[in-house]
Amino acid sequence: MMKMITIPEAEYEALVAAKEDLEDILAYDKAIEEGGEGIPHPFMVRLIEGDSPVAVYREWRGLTQAALSEASGVNRVQIAEIEAGRKTGSVKTLRKLADALGVTIDDLV
Repeated sequence: MMKMITIPEAEYEALVAAKEDLEDILAYDKAIEEGGEGIPHPFMVRLIEGDSPVAVYREWRGLTQAALSEASGVNRVQIAEIEAGRKTGSVKTLRKLADALGVTIDDLV
């Protein structure tokens, strides 16, 4: 027979929220242990809101378009076009940008 405990709904909701917070913290800790890095909140918000991932990661790394162009070998105008959403960039181009930014192609698409 299963034992039952009755608690107020507000207390139950607080326990559920605390459990979810703990799961998030543990997932973050695991990602860091596996060599990942946390993205600062303002940059994450921009990604969630739909800003260009290339622009967000470039700015997070403190690079200008010209500096990213030099580091990746991708033309600065092409980077500007990708950031503005006028072009998507080939897989080869995205690979060069991802490597220069220290992220995966998945992070850029």
